[in-house]
Amino acid sequence: MLPGIGVFGTGAVAKVLVPLLREKGFQINAIWGRTLKDAEETAREQKIPFFTNKIDDVLLKKEVDLVFIICQPYLHSEISVKALGIGKHVVCDKPMGLSQADAIKMVRASQYYPTLITLVNHSLRFLPAVTHLKRALHEEVIGPIQNITLIDVRVQMGSLFPDKFDWMCDAAMGGGALNLVGSHVVDLVSFLLNQRAIRVHGLVKAYTKTTAAVNGIRQISAPDFCNFQMELEGGTLVTATLHSHMMAANSFVQEIMVCGKNGHLVVRGGDLFALRAKEDKQVKEEAIYVDVQDLHFSTSDTHLPKPYIKGLCKMVGALKEAFAQKDSSWVKEPVQVAATFEDGLYVQAVLEAIRKSSDSRTWQRVVISSDSPTNHDKIMRFARMAAM
Repeated sequence: MLPGIGVFGTGAVAKVLVPLLREKGFQINAIWGRTLKDAEETAREQKIPFFTNKIDDVLLKKEVDLVFIICQPYLHSEISVKALGIGKHVVCDKPMGLSQADAIKMVRASQYYPTLITLVNHSLRFLPAVTHLKRALHEEVIGPIQNITLIDVRVQMGSLFPDKFDWMCDAAMGGGALNLVGSHVVDLVSFLLNQRAIRVHGLVKAYTKTTAAVNGIRQISAPDFCNFQMELEGGTLVTATLHSHMMAANSFVQEIMVCGKNGHLVVRGGDLFALRAKEDKQVKEEAIYVDVQDLHFSTSDTHLPKPYIKGLCKMVGALKEAFAQKDSSWVKEPVQVAATFEDGLYVQAVLEAIRKSSDSRTWQRVVISSDSPTNHDKIMRFARMAAM
């Protein structure tokens, strides 16, 4: 039996997520907005029966069993911890919060309630091209995975900033290219290679201070450019360049290249290509996977990149499969590849190290806070699971 859904957030992601959930058979029973007006307008547009601007009003509804948190990052921790405490499953957007302190609270709550789903929306993990890329790496299409030398990621997009000043314009509130796109890159690398960064070097800049719509007293502080390098524990070097300087608002170009001993694999948009060295030394890039699947609804007014939407669609499908059991329970396998709260904490640590590096102009070690859950916490978690 599929759980009833409560949605926290009324932005562009909500306009994509609600139709996706309905398409997969979920029922959306409530929506929260920052203001009552925002909540009412979105509820009317999306035909959602209940709206509010009070967090507890959604969480306490008995028809809500699973919450999607796609609102301002500074609220992610509060809503997640409350939801888990009263037995609700949680899917939280990235970044998990404004700091490691926020993420740690969420990790602790997820470990205390291990029977509940707790996922972070790193939807690229579910993109078919990325699924094929991970498989090709483990099948050593370009050589042993331990010999991967370089991963190069380039993302170019239109403006990230909305038509009016909100949290996405403010670096202190979680906006900007590093949080919104860089978090996906950091998580994706960890997912592909099962390795984490030990140190980073980065440059984060906010070139755009005003726009035609945001030109009053307050200025934009969220970065629209970032470049960073990560040295992974296995020796692989990752380079990433992200910016939102393309003129067209819905422009988006993404390339993920993985270089190995015998060639490279590259994801461009939603397609996967490989270049493999051959004995005759004639090398030619060939398509391994071409994405021909189209979305069943228009996303032209959301300005969200299609790869992320398609990944989100696959993730929602995996959630449906996880819950669609005859005994009304859920099974973990369909969402096994999804990012956990522990993964989100790691990403938060890397983002903080990149920002520190940008300020200091030096390499910074990736350090997960000493307040993070310990091995003892994990042992106790498994003990609770065994006792259930």
